[in-house]
Amino acid sequence: MRILVAPDKFKGTATASEVAAAMARACRAAGHTVRVQTVADGGEGTLEALGGANRTSVVSGPLGDPVTARWRLRGRTAVIEMAEASGLALVGGPEGNDPVSASTSGTGELIDAAISRGARRVIVGVGGSATTDGGYGAVQELHPVQRLRGIEIIVACDVRTTFVDAATTFGPQKGATPAQVELLRRRLERLAQVYLEERGVDVAHLARSGAAGGLAGGLASVGATLVDGFEVVADAVGLFEQIEDADLVITGEGRVDATSFDGKVVGGVHELAVEARIPVLVIAGAVDPHAELPVAVHTLVAAVGAERARTSTQSAIESVTAAALLAASGGELR
Repeated sequence: MRILVAPDKFKGTATASEVAAAMARACRAAGHTVRVQTVADGGEGTLEALGGANRTSVVSGPLGDPVTARWRLRGRTAVIEMAEASGLALVGGPEGNDPVSASTSGTGELIDAAISRGARRVIVGVGGSATTDGGYGAVQELHPVQRLRGIEIIVACDVRTTFVDAATTFGPQKGATPAQVELLRRRLERLAQVYLEERGVDVAHLARSGAAGGLAGGLASVGATLVDGFEVVADAVGLFEQIEDADLVITGEGRVDATSFDGKVVGGVHELAVEARIPVLVIAGAVDPHAELPVAVHTLVAAVGAERARTSTQSAIESVTAAALLAASGGELR
């Protein structure tokens, strides 16, 4: 078979490239022809999926310490991943974060660097943030906003959460206590009012504006367009055409649940494969047992146990992919 391997990362254990390589090894060992295309949904991995970094800039990290952030510039188009400048991983996860003080200033500095070097179209992948500042830090770095005239900013979002809901939905994941979540929620409410009064943009109920703790909404207030990150990546790499040219598609991510089919990579790849009438296999670290899913999911945890799934992820992906292919060749593929 001609197999297209198009996974997302297994967050915390394997990058999208590592996942794809493991899947591809299993396919080639079974004698199949493989094409690899890593995919992302606007979160971590978007920069890699869109060609990888060819620039670096030293900017302010989420808690103010300098960090070296990778980004891409090709022609007049720049690709920035906010996690490189304002990501939760930069502070050691929720345990090392100060969710109230964490700022997106570094992301604004990256956008500024891209514009200063000639970019007129800036794609900002959001996801994996340490921040819930409503994009205030980033927007401050872009003043005066008149300088953004003629600049197209596209925010590739990995969620559809609205602005104020970002605090409740994502604050705890960034280390916020219940009291801090309430503080962040009230702060976002006030900031939404400020954006409306100062710039005439109502971000409060704007779909996707809560992405990256409201960074998406902050950027929308200065003229950015908010879009589904998966669609940005899929269009850029010609994913549908690649799927049409395959006999089978294999995708996956670390955990599959109902949200995986609401703007995420697995759901997007599955939707395109269904449209092209190409069968699809989904490989995941784990799956929500209570979720009603449109496709069967082959999980590492079920096959090799949670410990090996976490500590030997790539090996486990390879073996589970091989088993799924064997089942498919036996007529069990749906």
